[in-house]
Amino acid sequence: MNWSWSTLQDFLPSFWDGVLVTLQALVLGSLIAFVLGLFWALAQRSSLKVVRWPVTAVTEFLRNTPLLVQLFFIFYVLPEWGLTLSALTTGVVGLGLHYSTYTAEVYRAGIDGVPAGQWEAATALSLPRSRTWTAVILPQALRRVVPALGNYVIAMLKDSPMLMTIGVLEMLGEARQFGSQTFHMNEPIVLVGIAFILIAYPASLLLRALERRLVR
Repeated sequence: MNWSWSTLQDFLPSFWDGVLVTLQALVLGSLIAFVLGLFWALAQRSSLKVVRWPVTAVTEFLRNTPLLVQLFFIFYVLPEWGLTLSALTTGVVGLGLHYSTYTAEVYRAGIDGVPAGQWEAATALSLPRSRTWTAVILPQALRRVVPALGNYVIAMLKDSPMLMTIGVLEMLGEARQFGSQTFHMNEPIVLVGIAFILIAYPASLLLRALERRLVR
């Protein structure tokens, strides 16, 4: 494999721009996924069918359609209906919406894992329903699901190159653009691959350590 250090040096400024865009999309997308996923999970437990059924339908649709199709829909179809978003905003919203359906299942499992005795104790103390959720159920459920939520952040990182298809120049997008302009693909692609490993693998180790700590 031909390797040019000068080519690598020329790519570095674009590479760092791509890293910043990737991290921005990852952080903002994760926040949307975490908050919206909790909303989905709580809404699906509602006793009102008018709330539960539409939420279930939306989450099932988002979970069972490809992320790429959802990105294209937001970026290309919604403008026809009067809603136009920038490429990066589309990427953030798309990642957040798609992964919120998975985090919703994580939250659901965490809530279902809270011992029945905790619900009974809250009832015996005559705690209001809102107080039961905020002070008793959710703190225990969230403690259980933190490692699983972290796994979806890593999955979101690995899906971030899909944003390139709508014009977001994240790491792989910058590498592809640089390669098309200079006809040197080896250096940028290898560097991007290493960057994904350097971000994802340490994060996975931290999640394992966190999981061991939380289950003590």
